[in-house]
Amino acid sequence: MRSYVPSFELRSPATLAEALDLFAREPGRWRPFAGGTDLMVLLEAGRLEHRDYVSLWHLPELRFIEIDETSLAIGATTTYTDVLRHEAIGREFPMLGLAAAETGGVATQNRGTLAGNIANGSPAADTPPALLAYDAELEIVSARGVRRVPYEGFHTGYKQMDLAPDELIRAIRLRRPPHPGRQLYRKVGTRRAQAISKVCFAGRLTLVDGTVEDARIALGSVAPTVVRARLAEAVLRGRRLDSGTVADARRALAGAIAPIDDARSTASYRSRVAGNLLEEFLTGAT
Repeated sequence: MRSYVPSFELRSPATLAEALDLFAREPGRWRPFAGGTDLMVLLEAGRLEHRDYVSLWHLPELRFIEIDETSLAIGATTTYTDVLRHEAIGREFPMLGLAAAETGGVATQNRGTLAGNIANGSPAADTPPALLAYDAELEIVSARGVRRVPYEGFHTGYKQMDLAPDELIRAIRLRRPPHPGRQLYRKVGTRRAQAISKVCFAGRLTLVDGTVEDARIALGSVAPTVVRARLAEAVLRGRRLDSGTVADARRALAGAIAPIDDARSTASYRSRVAGNLLEEFLTGAT
């Protein structure tokens, strides 16, 4: 059954300050509406329970990509298409570009936003594993001020996050790497495109004379939130990538994830695929 549209209210403030004022005056009443790729599906299905929204789509303060000598900042309503077209992202943060390319079809990429993919809170979202592997930082704003938080730990549980009712994600910040190192992004789904992931993997590896200097490994669809595999990262640092190291890293990864059986896949399949993707990542770096 479709929703009764007149029962909903959508405000369109002219500035970000006006939007934040709405959130501050009535915390919890208003929720952000940007690209709408998730919300419109629920609306069409008659399952959109919340009624009052604030449109952020047209606010220039939230749609930008800025780069300086040390960092890259991506505005909250920057679309996947914007990400795909940006030369520096493709060159220095290729996993984020690959994740954007894997997110839905062209229509979704034209409307879907990077912060929306985060704030939706789904552990199966495509861009969060890449953002975790890049040590992303979130800039969060409200009428009370600005705060910055590491993206790791922002999701506190399934569909739960460190975001107050009067706050918005304004930007995602990434530190530019001195060199890209070995990177791998893989999304495993029923189809190559327009499918929710069964397992999503993102990894960065820096080798010096054949020894792992640093490692960043993140996964989606294997726990209630996207996860950093810190135990596996610790196992890898300071070691050469021989068969024993790879086996130890696989065991450490298995202890860091908690996949479930659901309509898309089984826990055992997800565990096996996660380990296989880690092995592919490590053996490809030797």
